[in-house]
Amino acid sequence: MQLREELEKREIITLDPHASYAARTRGRLMNEEECDIRTCYMRDRDRIVHCKSFRRLKDKTQVFLAPQGDHYRTRMMHTLEVSQTSRTVARCLMLNEDLVEAIALGHDRGHTPFGHAGERALNEACPSGFRHSEQSLRIVDKLEKDGRGLNLTWEVRDGIRNHGTSCHPATLEGQIVRLCDKISYIHHDMDDAIRAGILNENDVPGDLRDLLGHSTRERLNTFVHDIVNTSSGMGKVEMSPAIGEAMKDLRKFMFENLYTNAAAKGEEIKAELMVRELYGYYISNQDKMPIDYYRMIEEKGEAPERVVCDYISGMTDQYSMMKFREIFIPKSWSKL
Repeated sequence: MQLREELEKREIITLDPHASYAARTRGRLMNEEECDIRTCYMRDRDRIVHCKSFRRLKDKTQVFLAPQGDHYRTRMMHTLEVSQTSRTVARCLMLNEDLVEAIALGHDRGHTPFGHAGERALNEACPSGFRHSEQSLRIVDKLEKDGRGLNLTWEVRDGIRNHGTSCHPATLEGQIVRLCDKISYIHHDMDDAIRAGILNENDVPGDLRDLLGHSTRERLNTFVHDIVNTSSGMGKVEMSPAIGEAMKDLRKFMFENLYTNAAAKGEEIKAELMVRELYGYYISNQDKMPIDYYRMIEEKGEAPERVVCDYISGMTDQYSMMKFREIFIPKSWSKL
């Protein structure tokens, strides 16, 4: 018997009856031969980690644009923290850690340079709109591996598509990632804001501190314990009403005091302008994109607006600034 089959049997024996078993996956977009040592979800996780869009996350903004310091989170660090928190919850609930990890590692790769500022700019510029969750799925389905995609399982793709606040993942593992995404960014965004001197612990409303904890570490611990205690054996993943409402209130506090704070976000207007200008340039000069993108329009019949979004959203912060300077900033005369 192959090792993969042993692992699949072990899942059925040890995991919660509501878990997603690899042996019962709804399959891939295209059939392919199974690996002899890895389950389908293990294989998806490996494909996600080893692709180019994952590596680019290390140079994409989380909250602070081009921060001066080595310890502020990037989109890569956010992704890894979501993965770690999600795996902790999955293990405690006896759900499928491999599926959770694959969803978590893939959920944010559709983010633009400059985080949500870049996303807003592309959403306004592109007639069909732009959402990073949909772009994340487009990347793994169509853009990676020279247009062949990663051919991920249905369960991983569903979790990536539905990780947003208003979405409803079909699996419990997807529900874990959706919640842990929220609690992770609330935790580490506040940690970064305190490090930057934009917020301090005493700014957090006293009733929230009394209920959730008096430090970022304590609040993360409260959230994780509440999810585990509330969801164990229930067939759904959620927080208790009191902690869930408190998390919403803390998230509202973060929007009012950090996500719209001039010191933290003052450069976003410039970032949005730059992304819109890049979009307009490449719509008018499609042949200036790399040949693989241009061929998507000329040979595969993809809409130019969507392909331009593909190209720009895939840029890192630094690469997009370099392209902007190259296109729009006059070059100095060289010495004769």
